[in-house]
Amino acid sequence: MSKREHISPVDTAWLRMDRPTNLMMIVGIMMFDGPMDYARLRHTLETRLLSYRRFRQKVVHDAAGAWWEDDVDFDLDRHLHHAALPAGEHKTELQNMAADLMSIPLDPNRPLWSFHLVDNYDGGSALIVRIHHCIADGIALVGVVLSLTDETPDAPDPIRSEPPAMEEDEDNPWHRIIEPVSQGMDSAITLGTHFWLKCFELLANPDRAVRLGKQGIGIANELLDLLLLPADSPTRFKGKPGGTKAVAWSEPMPLGEIKAVGKALGCSVNDLLLSSVAGALRAYLLEKGDEVDGVWVRALVPVNMRSRADEGKLGNRFGLVTLLLPVCIENPFERVFEVKRRMEALKGSYQPIVALGVLAATGLVPKFVQEIVLNMLAAKASAVMTNVPGPTMQRYMAGARLVQQMVWVPQSGDIGIGVSILSYNGNVQFGLVTDRHFVANPERIVARFRPEFEKLLYALLLEPWKEVRTPEEIERSLEEELAVAEPLSTQRSRRRRRRGEKQRKNSATSAQDAAPSSTD
Repeated sequence: MSKREHISPVDTAWLRMDRPTNLMMIVGIMMFDGPMDYARLRHTLETRLLSYRRFRQKVVHDAAGAWWEDDVDFDLDRHLHHAALPAGEHKTELQNMAADLMSIPLDPNRPLWSFHLVDNYDGGSALIVRIHHCIADGIALVGVVLSLTDETPDAPDPIRSEPPAMEEDEDNPWHRIIEPVSQGMDSAITLGTHFWLKCFELLANPDRAVRLGKQGIGIANELLDLLLLPADSPTRFKGKPGGTKAVAWSEPMPLGEIKAVGKALGCSVNDLLLSSVAGALRAYLLEKGDEVDGVWVRALVPVNMRSRADEGKLGNRFGLVTLLLPVCIENPFERVFEVKRRMEALKGSYQPIVALGVLAATGLVPKFVQEIVLNMLAAKASAVMTNVPGPTMQRYMAGARLVQQMVWVPQSGDIGIGVSILSYNGNVQFGLVTDRHFVANPERIVARFRPEFEKLLYALLLEPWKEVRTPEEIERSLEEELAVAEPLSTQRSRRRRRRGEKQRKNSATSAQDAAPSSTD
């Protein structure tokens, strides 16, 4: 009999969350600047990916619950597929292929993953990766995919494949807070069902929830806030999904440029990127003739809760925080500082711990109870937003140079859009997945991400916001952070010319004022 092990409560919750209109798959695309050899890719997966036992296991069910069980009939060729793009606009074709695969379930009788090697993409190749969320979260899977890559194109196979340590995200405001707490999360999750089942009783008894909240217990207060959270503004971004997906991604943006602007404003990279997302959503709603006054779009933001002891392990180890994006604010400075304020307010929050506990609890109760609870929570948000740090240096896979990559996480319930932010090799990139019932062409939103960021950049260089920093402080900060960036240097030259013209005009005005009047 093949070996098997119980699926954890949190992973069980993700396993049972599949719907025909929203499949719980993490989907990624990797783009390479040359053709990839299929046989070499297959060898890479065989020697590296399959060293993770989970990718050779399928899910089985019995009266005791869900289990991971070795697939005795495992065949790699059932999971690795080969295709080619037709002639035409290759980016559009690749987006369509990825969107179609997002709507096709993985074979439940086999390990829940698949790779599609796509030839004829932009002179090179692409790889579409689908992995069910019950196997691992996005942070863990980035580590898995990174273990399939090398620093050079001709690197030998490692003796034993281990996921390289991920770079610590310096802009993650929860890392220092979550680190000591996450050390004890295993014991907290396995205390039993009673505590979390009592939490579910609060759903039917709000008065009791209020009494519990008044006791001043931090986690109880966060649970109360989560349960009683009001719905966000009604927009075209949420509703009953149709099940047909659409995806889009932006061109990479230099991370150094974003950090430079963040340093000048005293904001984090996350603040700037989230504000740009809010601005892009606002611009899209305006284009559609929708109302934006008073509109706030709530996003569920995953928070990595892995301790250093969890590095290299699969499974799901993340919580969630809820962030209201100020779509109603037009001024880009006011918008970014509102995002900053809200992010700062979340730093001491127990929300990630509570959300992880709720997910664990829903994996312990009957499926219909899980659906009630998670549907209620999903109804309070319109988007899922992820920010995943990728490799900081150039990588190669099966000898091919990786030039661009993107990843999307699934949405649940009536949530209609998912925004992904992924860094790689000194760049950062936006990706968007939507239900076509809500947003038929996500390119119309993705195309606005960079312009929304550049509004801050140009405004800083041409008309500094003096309430934040003086023009001299801003210029000096930008020069120190990004002295060689051509876009900035060009804008600095323009600003100096405008300053010189203004000084000459002022000098001319002063000279006229000093001259004797003809009526004197």
